[in-house]
Amino acid sequence: MAGKLYGLGVGPGDPELLTLKALRLIRESDIIAVPGKEAKESVAYQIAAQAYPEIEKKTVIAVDMPMTKDKAALQASHRAGADLLEGYLKDNLQVAFLTLGDPTVYSTYLYLHRLVEQDGYPVEIVSGITSFCAAAARLNIGLVERSEALHVIPSTYRDLSALELPGTKVLMKSGKKIAEVRERLREQDAQVLMVENCGMENEKVYRSAEEIPEDAGYYSLIIVKDR
Repeated sequence: MAGKLYGLGVGPGDPELLTLKALRLIRESDIIAVPGKEAKESVAYQIAAQAYPEIEKKTVIAVDMPMTKDKAALQASHRAGADLLEGYLKDNLQVAFLTLGDPTVYSTYLYLHRLVEQDGYPVEIVSGITSFCAAAARLNIGLVERSEALHVIPSTYRDLSALELPGTKVLMKSGKKIAEVRERLREQDAQVLMVENCGMENEKVYRSAEEIPEDAGYYSLIIVKDR
């Protein structure tokens, strides 16, 4: 009998946003998997450890998921990661893979999830608090109201023409393009807000495009609202 793989969303950063279901499954799982090269350096692990310090007593494995757009390298890393997880599932062990935010939103876990499922193992996704919902709550604003549309834009992977769409725009994964994004937002007749490291100790809030620094970190999320 094979074990089961759970993809657990641990939320954006605040350990108190870890769901009761995720916490229970972390307690019950034999193996804890996290993305990265060093397990305890994973942000997802550090969030879970604050809510459940006993996680240190469990077997924790790191699944290296390189940040690259090279398709061949990505496919190889996904296959290697799936094989690593399946090695434990074959022994009837329950594996919880921790991922930031929600596993269904731009999560590298999804690639492993599909491969493991295709190979015939039981899998399940457990939702977590999304970064854009947490950021809106931190800013004390609503994301969308009445008939407003919500657009979630991975700004690293596409041009910024989506900023012309009506409704609220959420910019994720700005990364190295943050300076370009900021300049484009300065031209917008819109309310621009950004939360960096939402829910973490080094959280910062910016309330205009002008305030956004060029060296903003990877965990920066921008909300653009029509005036």
